Amino acid sequence: MTKPSRLIPLALAVAFATNAQAACLSDTQAAELVASYVAKTPAANPDNLSDADGACTRAKVNALLAQRMGKVVGYKAGLTNPAVQKRFNTDKPVWGKLYEGMVLPSGATVEAGFGARPLYEADMLVRVKSTAINRARTPMDVLEAIDQVIPFIELPDLLVQAPPKLNGAGVSAINVGARLGVAGSPLAVPVLRAERYALLDALRDMRVSLQDANGASLGGGKGSDILEHPLNAVVWLAGALAQEGLALQPGDLVSLGSFSPLLPPKAGLSVTATYDGLPGAAPVRVTFK
Repeated sequence: MTKPSRLIPLALAVAFATNAQAACLSDTQAAELVASYVAKTPAANPDNLSDADGACTRAKVNALLAQRMGKVVGYKAGLTNPAVQKRFNTDKPVWGKLYEGMVLPSGATVEAGFGARPLYEADMLVRVKSTAINRARTPMDVLEAIDQVIPFIELPDLLVQAPPKLNGAGVSAINVGARLGVAGSPLAVPVLRAERYALLDALRDMRVSLQDANGASLGGGKGSDILEHPLNAVVWLAGALAQEGLALQPGDLVSLGSFSPLLPPKAGLSVTATYDGLPGAAPVRVTFK
């Protein structure tokens, strides 16, 4: 029988090993992660990160990405859909940065292997009009501080060798998989208050769906699947950025999150996202080669 005195150092060793695994990635590890991103090859999983570790790693990764990608054009709120949160064993959203060249026009043709772990999903962008958005507390506050709502198919890249092992902090660490996306025709936010209320209702109640070229369903959801109202993603994001001394600026794009499952692309597949119940919203399309 093992003596209790011999168990104590064993327990301490286990605790130390566990804590050693759960830490912000080193500068070298962050550089290796970005090198994998650039090469489109699967990176080592950043396992067992705390939320603070994920934020610290994301900051290092973004500093390196900025050297290659250039200007930040906006942000993406990720894991804003409870179904997607469940997949990554978390109960809260995360955020990443969008860089110049990531947003392509509707109808774009993209390599099916556009990333190490490429996926696609139905999403939506909004464009910031006013810094008042950083004080937004309600969807109406957000609507009054944006000037465009834009249909969007996001093309994220989960990047790592074992995506199912990522938790929320791990998703944060890889800049929420920001890689590419295809944006449709913008909808202008109306001036009249009554029309704004109608748009708010439409955004909450719309049915977003993905179809292939034959019209077969690939998945979808409704507006309220994102934090009960898709513009609540911006409320959350503004608060999360403020905690790190950042703020949304006029012209920034914000990706709101997924209305559909995350799906793998394949060569020859053409995907169309439609926004039923959102007046004036044209479909947005991407083709994989």
